[in-house]
Amino acid sequence: MKTTNKIDNIYHTLEDVYKTLSEPSVTKISKESKKDPFKVLISCLISLRTKDEVTIAASKRLFSVADSPQKLSELEEDEIAKLIYPAGFYKKKAKTLKEISKTIVNKYGGHVPDTIEELLKLKGVGRKTANLVIVEGFNKDGICVDTHVHRICNRLGVVKTKTPEKTEMELRKILPKSYWKKWNEMLVSFGQKICTPISPKCSTCKLYKLCDRISVEKWR
Repeated sequence: MKTTNKIDNIYHTLEDVYKTLSEPSVTKISKESKKDPFKVLISCLISLRTKDEVTIAASKRLFSVADSPQKLSELEEDEIAKLIYPAGFYKKKAKTLKEISKTIVNKYGGHVPDTIEELLKLKGVGRKTANLVIVEGFNKDGICVDTHVHRICNRLGVVKTKTPEKTEMELRKILPKSYWKKWNEMLVSFGQKICTPISPKCSTCKLYKLCDRISVEKWR
């Protein structure tokens, strides 16, 4: 099957599967905040190595006290840490959130930058977060590649890469631009519930016939 046809089939199948799955935490926060770039950025940073339900609860607690870069920059790190606990590495994240908020206020006039290049200048922001903010916060085209997207794209045989960043660059070459925004959103949920890191649910997966199952040794 040609790569273009395979990607089209995967995308449209994922659309059907995604209707039965829960949205990722940052997507939910994006919708609830009417695509507020600041809330998307902060919730994305909180979400790193943290379960979705914890991310959502922690983000809501924090935003109930500080819903802008100015307000968050004025909070003490200990207070931020208490508000986002038990998110993973909450003390380290509290320091990062405060520093980023200060930078946004002092360097960007209180507005989150809307380009990947400028977002990457913020402490603690990598390509995954930058792309997610571009998509979920500014409704612009971006390809966010987290561990789920990287794993599944290689497992499907869509790409053959060693790192998430290389996966992003390959996807930029082969994915139609109209697919960019939803690709991460759908694959994150798909990776959490079906195409799991260990023992994926291949027997009931609707992508089974489209998947090369690269490096899949055990499956359900």
